[in-house]
Amino acid sequence: MGIFDPILIIKAVGIIGIVLIVFAETGLFFGFFLPGDSLLFTAGIFASQGFFNIQILLVGCILAAIIGDSVGYWSGKKYGRQLFDRDAGFFFKKKRLYDAELFYEKYGKSTIIIARFVPMIRTFAPIVAGIGNMKYRSFVSYNIFGGIIWVSGLLLLGYFLGGIIHDPEIYIIPIAVSIIILSFIPIFIKMIVMKFKK
Repeated sequence: MGIFDPILIIKAVGIIGIVLIVFAETGLFFGFFLPGDSLLFTAGIFASQGFFNIQILLVGCILAAIIGDSVGYWSGKKYGRQLFDRDAGFFFKKKRLYDAELFYEKYGKSTIIIARFVPMIRTFAPIVAGIGNMKYRSFVSYNIFGGIIWVSGLLLLGYFLGGIIHDPEIYIIPIAVSIIILSFIPIFIKMIVMKFKK
């Protein structure tokens, strides 16, 4: 997995870095390529082995996810449709905003929760919510709920598996890869459906 190996990332950045990565993936335009799902799961396993305090990790990452989505929302609200008129190379392609917009149209407000579990869409869904003038009071309730479910679900899954599996570090990479593949399934299904509709 190279530079995106969650084990290498966690060893390099520590708990503060994990929190910042979660924030960046959910709140910044260029954060879409960061390995949020596998990173949280792996951090949970590290916590089960005593490397991190699970309570601090949970609170820090949940706050980072909620604040990150809010930053994305206000970015969309402030810059609006201008974001659809630019295409700044690899780090910012307006096609990703269009994909998030279609996702938002299909699932409505619940997109803010569902998108937490879909890479790339996770980064751009709050931006689209801001562009679409979704009321912030409504947005933030979905944002908080989704952030808690996403972070606690993956962290605690890693934490509890790490506590019952002997030598869990052996299984980190295969499970992390599986999580990444599973999280992309909704996107693949959508691509297949759209292809057959043509």
